[in-house]
Amino acid sequence: MAISLLFIPDISGFTEFVRNTEVEHSQHVISELLEVLINANTQDLKLAEVEGDALFFYKVNEIPSQEKLLAQIETMFTAFYSHLKLLEKNRICPCNACATAPNLQLKIIVHCGDVQFITVQQKRKPFGQFVIEAHRLLKNSINSNTYALISNAVSNRIGLPDNYTSMLYKFNTGKDTYDEAEIQYLFSEIDKNLLKLNPFVISEVFDFKDSPSIVHDKNFEIPATELLEYITNYSYRHYWAKGVDKFEYNPDEVTRLGTEHVCVIDGKRLNFTTVTKKTYADEIVYGELTHDIPVHALYQFFIIKPTSSNTCKLTLEIYFETKSLFKKLLLFLVIKRSISKGTKTSLNNLEEFIRAS
Repeated sequence: MAISLLFIPDISGFTEFVRNTEVEHSQHVISELLEVLINANTQDLKLAEVEGDALFFYKVNEIPSQEKLLAQIETMFTAFYSHLKLLEKNRICPCNACATAPNLQLKIIVHCGDVQFITVQQKRKPFGQFVIEAHRLLKNSINSNTYALISNAVSNRIGLPDNYTSMLYKFNTGKDTYDEAEIQYLFSEIDKNLLKLNPFVISEVFDFKDSPSIVHDKNFEIPATELLEYITNYSYRHYWAKGVDKFEYNPDEVTRLGTEHVCVIDGKRLNFTTVTKKTYADEIVYGELTHDIPVHALYQFFIIKPTSSNTCKLTLEIYFETKSLFKKLLLFLVIKRSISKGTKTSLNNLEEFIRAS
């Protein structure tokens, strides 16, 4: 046995979030947040398990110093709330999962003890009394959903005072009883407004002075939000997008402003970035931008306007940017006609695919 650190970041509000939101997007949101927390591991913690809405880390034969441990906790809180802010600011999807994701919160449990290990499917995992205690500390009497809890077993080792205070932390004492055994701890609520959130790019809202080069309209007999899912869920694209051999994308990522995907057409890779444009309040807009075409840039916007609770109108607008007379001539003679024909066929394919689904 060896003294090991046990470190559990747990997403608060997960159960309510999943129960009351669209399942697929809620899964993507949680998956992204867990990845963010894993990438925020600065202390070489070993990941023992992904436990639904939580991560179970450990570190053998070493308890980080007070400074390193508090910095690790702050780094994870910063990464978590930075990503939630990114999801909020770059959101295009109006579904409940995407709209309520910023309400999720984080708590972190830190414990230590003499930990044994077992091997399951060739993977070494912590085991024993202190592992059980660390998980039971997730159910405590703290009246908050965003906090850091450090057991006395850890705080005594690293010399963390009961009343430790800093710009971010204001620790208090607490205790709870599990199976007639009392566990004492220190805890500090975390005010996310005190975190220095990581910067991220907020996508430009394009406002075109000229009319679109290509416009197609089509009515659909499904709700506007469902049509948006068919368009933005790239796993559906090969069913209706004309002429595309393959789509490459991150299947665990919610489509939002700034996300990227690749269309492979006849071996050529077209890189697309999700963008948006200025529009009216009752419309949903999803846009894509690529520079990987003979003209300088192509913007295509899918503008969905509800016409009733179960029907909507889709307008596809395509804009081109050209920077030379030759490319303008090429656009006029060849590209515009070809793309117009292809996108019209794709919208017809989309309608047929939806009807068959």
